[in-house]
Amino acid sequence: MRRMPDPTSEQAKICRNHRAPPDPPDPMSKLGISRTFSSQETPINGLRHPPEKGTNGWYIWSGEELSDAHDFFVPLHTFHLEESYPEIMKYLALPPGWRFLIASDYEDIWFDESLLDV
Repeated sequence: MRRMPDPTSEQAKICRNHRAPPDPPDPMSKLGISRTFSSQETPINGLRHPPEKGTNGWYIWSGEELSDAHDFFVPLHTFHLEESYPEIMKYLALPPGWRFLIASDYEDIWFDESLLDV
């Protein structure tokens, strides 16, 4: 079994500040990112379900609306997110059940128990 990476200092700080045990995803695991994702469109939203079948449970989208279209999210290896959108990486050690919402001058991080019941 592959060992998960240690959280970065930013990831550890966010988890510590929210009393969440760090659970950084494997860089080779996949997350769901919206097909139309743009780091220029705010807010940026993320939520984490329990991991399954090679995914780490993260779903990330930009904008106000979360679509229920079956093709809204596309798979992306986590390491690609680090290359393209490093500003999001600091939130990814939050364990399943956590969400974040960020905008230019706003950040909200909270636990949502409903995310654990998929």
